[in-house]
Amino acid sequence: MNWPVIRKSEAVRAAANLRDYARTVAGFSWEAELLALSGLPGSGALNIAHEAVDRYATGPRWNHPALRWLDRYDTVREYTFAELSELSNRFADLLGRLDVPRGERVYTLLGRTPELYVAVFGALKAGCVLSPLFTAYGPEPLRDRLSLGEAGVLVTTPELYRGKIAAIRDSVPSLRRVLVTGETPVPGALALGPALEKSSPHYEIEPGEPGDPAFLHFTSGTTGPAKGVLQAHEAVLAQYVSARYALDLHPSDLLWCSADPGGVTGLTYAVVAPLTAGVTTLSVEGGFDAGRWLSVLSGQRVTVWYTEPAALRTLMRRGAEPPAEHDLSALRFVASTGEPLPPETVVWGQDALGCAVHDTWWQTETGAITIANFAGEDVRPGSMGRPLPGITAGLVERGEDGKVRELTAGEHQAGELALRRSWPSMFRGYWRDPGRYDESFSDGWYLTGDLARRDDDGYYSYVGRTDEVISARGYRVGPFEVESVLVSHPAVREAGVIGVPDPVDGERVKAFVTLHAGYEPDEELRLELLAFGRRALGALAPAELVFEDSLPRTRTGKVLRRVLKAGEGVEDG
Repeated sequence: MNWPVIRKSEAVRAAANLRDYARTVAGFSWEAELLALSGLPGSGALNIAHEAVDRYATGPRWNHPALRWLDRYDTVREYTFAELSELSNRFADLLGRLDVPRGERVYTLLGRTPELYVAVFGALKAGCVLSPLFTAYGPEPLRDRLSLGEAGVLVTTPELYRGKIAAIRDSVPSLRRVLVTGETPVPGALALGPALEKSSPHYEIEPGEPGDPAFLHFTSGTTGPAKGVLQAHEAVLAQYVSARYALDLHPSDLLWCSADPGGVTGLTYAVVAPLTAGVTTLSVEGGFDAGRWLSVLSGQRVTVWYTEPAALRTLMRRGAEPPAEHDLSALRFVASTGEPLPPETVVWGQDALGCAVHDTWWQTETGAITIANFAGEDVRPGSMGRPLPGITAGLVERGEDGKVRELTAGEHQAGELALRRSWPSMFRGYWRDPGRYDESFSDGWYLTGDLARRDDDGYYSYVGRTDEVISARGYRVGPFEVESVLVSHPAVREAGVIGVPDPVDGERVKAFVTLHAGYEPDEELRLELLAFGRRALGALAPAELVFEDSLPRTRTGKVLRRVLKAGEGVEDG
């Protein structure tokens, strides 16, 4: 079906930050945009925490809300830029008093809470590398990521520490310090509340280099453990630009990025990017609840909502229109990320929310939104949009010799989406794996692994992945990680894992297993294996499991997941 273009009114175009795409792209330079950031006093060096918090804390917006937080009971608490600056100063000072060195990995295992913001900006002020974790992960994914990144400090809640960390802590020898939120310490951990009270509200950030590491994000792979993606402080420039152009943020806006802060979207666009633009960010404790989220959108008068397709699909299933008690008239811009956005969702947004849903595309490795549908441009349902100013995108095909050939504008077949290096938020490496990093580039292109098409006007549309990573419920699931846990069960001889389409979650994880002799493939064992997966993997666990007599394999013994996909009627990207 050819979906009609959604036209924007002249008033909407005139109010947008990006009013003329061609003119903005032609006149754009990163050097000019850098002038909008202040740099550290005395040195001009870039530090993400300074650009997001401190420069506003000492300026005219010092008393403007940086963070509006709703707890699980919908009680509202606001933190100004000045307050968030002081609290993060205290956290940075605390790290110094605990002898945490620059470059140390500080992990957060926190939900949508103020302590997350304090830890993120405090760690960045102290020159540490911040690594977020999903609270929905089970012990095995947590252990893997803590070990891979050689975690030195972990900030979490007492409940999460007792339930998920205490049992695995001894297997992560690098983890020297655990800080738990609240006023009461737990055995083996320091209470964050009293420790911050004793810390200094003043902290001077030590200047560093633009390429100094700031974040370590983990993204799932298909043939091995999760990959650690390093981002630098210089990424703040692209995050600031994307906040203005891709999300069209204005100083008076209230942004709600409802993505989980344990991942790159939530950390970048709920924590860092809006604050760099001086915009209030909304944080809502708890997970997705359709009725509550509609109440939040209306009750808090959210103006810009950045969310994920799974949440939008769930709202769509409730009906074409939100209940009458939800006034969404303040909402002027809605955007989505994480997986392809179906055209019908874009159109539904126009009818039900009062504004079309704008698809965006980016990856952990890109560090910021790089392709988007813009507020001042017409929306083409089914398209990811066009590259942001300062980003050069193209389609390439890989040859047998490893070289790439760029597809010309007249070639309309699908190609691998590639970005010309470099842009400020381009990742700076895979943790402890320089070879893999080098393989991500060819002839000046970063090769994304995503297949796309491009029309004559330069709009890109997603086709599929060149690998087998699964996008389920907002999480990126690597088949290898799930398979490795399943084969650790004494009954399982081999396992193959794929993603199959799901009307709400996008994809669901489906496992195929064969058994060792002596085990019967009955319903009791199937339920046992599903529970085993949930205990170890949490949100990454299979939602479905079937028994097979054998699994298709290559001559070298690798499971042929594409054959498993074909048996499910799933096209291989």
